[in-house]
Amino acid sequence: MQEIQTGIAEKLRLAGLRPTRQRLALAELLFGGGDRHVSAESLHREAEAARIPVSLATVYNTLNQFTAAGLLREVAIEGDRTFFDTNTSNHFHYFLEEAGGLVDIGTEELEIKGLPSLPKGMEVDRIDVIVRLRKAGSGRA
Repeated sequence: MQEIQTGIAEKLRLAGLRPTRQRLALAELLFGGGDRHVSAESLHREAEAARIPVSLATVYNTLNQFTAAGLLREVAIEGDRTFFDTNTSNHFHYFLEEAGGLVDIGTEELEIKGLPSLPKGMEVDRIDVIVRLRKAGSGRA
């Protein structure tokens, strides 16, 4: 356990973040088990279940700090739904409407064609693609 925390502390330091007790605890939840997508609310519930004393505001702040430092990727679904992805590589997502979750789509499975001309002095930073899925026959058209 101490070895994991040491690795996470170093990861935070390398990203320019001070490894506070709360950041370490949240980072361990985030990065301790492979790539995943979380919302602030779901991470807060995980922290409560793990008996980590942290407010929802601190979770939001920490997720935003981790994103700004390049440790997470923010994926916005509509105006009020935001997920944070521990996989910061270039990839795309399926959004599962009923479950309210994200699933990765590899870049090799999607081709982007016909981008419009970019405004002068601009370059593409990244392209976000979110494909919304629902169960077949759910009635919406």
